[in-house]
Amino acid sequence: MGHKIRFSLCEILSTLRRVQRPAVTPSAGFLVTLAVLLGLAHAIFAVTATTEKSMTSDEIAHLTAGHAYNTRGDYRLQPENGNLPQRWAALPASLIGAPLPPPALEPWREADVWNYGHAFFYEQGLPADLLLFAGRAMVALFSAATGLLVYFWSRSLFGQRGAFLSLVLFVFSPTFLAHGALATSDAVMAFFFLAAVGAWWRHLERPGFGPAALSSVTFGLACVSKFSAPLLLPMFGLCALGWLAGRREGAAPYWRLLRSAAVHVVVGWAIIWLFYGFRFSPFAPALTEGATYNHGWGWMLTDLGWPRAIIVRLRDWHLLPDAFLYGFTFVLQFAKQRGAFLNGEYSLTGWPSFFPYTFLVKSTLPFLLLLGVAGMAGVRAARTWGQTVWRARLRPLIPLGALFVVYWAMSITSHLNIGHRHILPTYPVLFITLGALGSWIDLRRRLAALVVAGLVLWHGVESWRIRPHYLAYFNPLAGGPANGWRHLVDSSLDWGQDLPGLQRWLAREAGREPVFLAYFGTGDPAYEGIRATLLPSLPEVGQRRPWHALQPGLYAVSATMLQQVYSPVRGPWTLALEQEYQQLRVTEPDLLAYQADPKRREELLRAAPAINWTTAWRRYELLRFARLCHYLRVRSPDAEIGYSILIYRLTPDELNRACSGSLQDWSKLIEETVGRKG
Repeated sequence: MGHKIRFSLCEILSTLRRVQRPAVTPSAGFLVTLAVLLGLAHAIFAVTATTEKSMTSDEIAHLTAGHAYNTRGDYRLQPENGNLPQRWAALPASLIGAPLPPPALEPWREADVWNYGHAFFYEQGLPADLLLFAGRAMVALFSAATGLLVYFWSRSLFGQRGAFLSLVLFVFSPTFLAHGALATSDAVMAFFFLAAVGAWWRHLERPGFGPAALSSVTFGLACVSKFSAPLLLPMFGLCALGWLAGRREGAAPYWRLLRSAAVHVVVGWAIIWLFYGFRFSPFAPALTEGATYNHGWGWMLTDLGWPRAIIVRLRDWHLLPDAFLYGFTFVLQFAKQRGAFLNGEYSLTGWPSFFPYTFLVKSTLPFLLLLGVAGMAGVRAARTWGQTVWRARLRPLIPLGALFVVYWAMSITSHLNIGHRHILPTYPVLFITLGALGSWIDLRRRLAALVVAGLVLWHGVESWRIRPHYLAYFNPLAGGPANGWRHLVDSSLDWGQDLPGLQRWLAREAGREPVFLAYFGTGDPAYEGIRATLLPSLPEVGQRRPWHALQPGLYAVSATMLQQVYSPVRGPWTLALEQEYQQLRVTEPDLLAYQADPKRREELLRAAPAINWTTAWRRYELLRFARLCHYLRVRSPDAEIGYSILIYRLTPDELNRACSGSLQDWSKLIEETVGRKG
């Protein structure tokens, strides 16, 4: 009897194993909720990482200017970086009524946003960290919204698997985690590029008031987000050409495009005026006395080429707000030449290879491998497609292709090579496109699923390992983040964000050693608790640094200052520079006495006017620091703070040979250092 029972149970279990369990398909609402949670998780990852970071260079300008726009209606402080992102990031400060410094200050009258911003954040006793965190959180919402755009767009092309693959790649992207929670315009404009192109394509494909209104309003908001918005025009044009291809409807589509273009121009024009208070003048009505732009219109229009005549006409006829035209002109003027650094080379007009190189070394290796896998799979599949399939497969990709091609064409030809962030809008296109690999995530294709899942997991691990130093991410192709300063600087690595890390390191390691700091950024070392003698720093904000001699001790040098990117003596140390330096070096005792000893100053002023002594010191300090940096660049740092601030502990002999010795002593020191490293 027992054997029969056991036999019956075995049969039952065998039968149950053969019965297939019904597949449970998550509801659409559940999946959208999950996508929203992932987008919010991205924003939280980004914002919480910034709690360990100080003010980055551009944030002080965005937040201060935005607060002035919101509360005073004055648009002069930072008109070149987008009205909407500045207003949005500064909204918390405006809502709590954080007081701006009085308009009687010279920086306000001259629209010196850097010094006025320093006074706002660091000279009034305000909770600067709280205001900065709130502004960053506001921008992080735009970054999360970009992730949702990636999800929905990928879902429309590749289904739920592809959508979540695209979204996860976005969520853990070090690039978006770095810039998605900074109070700047980069993440906001990345959102509007994707949203505007998508809305325009939807409007073309689906006639009607709703899509047309959404597209025109999105375009208008993009116009007040950043002055790269004119690139939307060729993007829209390429989309229109793709939409028109193969149509046999006579002139009707062309008339529709013409009407649509007119509507977009009118709505965009109205939104621009709205954000500037429907006022041509940039000046706050009650605060106009003595107020100017930081650079006059005359200088701004100098050597501008053919755009000059158009801008002058628009300004004379008051067709657009003066501050909007000024900001656009500013961008054109400063994009002609700008100091740039790439792999030890310097340029004022950049390199076509700059942005391809930054993309290559600042994207994770698994992300690059996924792109390679998708490319090869796409080429292989395309060989079997007929003309009809080609048209069906490629048509939905037209808006993404337009955004990617136009933006990369502009980037490669741009003279403004100062940061990897400038290609931020192209990443969502790639995330969406990689959603095509979502079909590989299938248990029936175990090897393919394993490859995709493994690369995505690796991408997430890479992102987590660099946290919270997302801005300093470099993949192994560049030797990792510890070697990033040898390849790229400025906002690709060092944007002034690591003062808190420096303070903690000094508190732990410095003891009573003298500390010297060459800082690139707009944070305030004293506010962060750093007690250091300041070396040349950029920008020069706050109190003027005293004239001083150098001493053995700890030298903390921002990577951008170390590479001398914006120094007038960047590049090779020439014999002419050495001769000038040695001539000034012998005057150091007199220069220091001029500042410290009033009686001696009176004697020296009889020999030369004050301007001569000030000019001599500034030039001497500049050359002394440049000579020191030439040596430090071949010497391994003793520590790296967030990979952006390099620490050197200099001995008396080392410092003497680097800064006070003869050219032969200096050259021999460098040769010995290189020899030890070799």
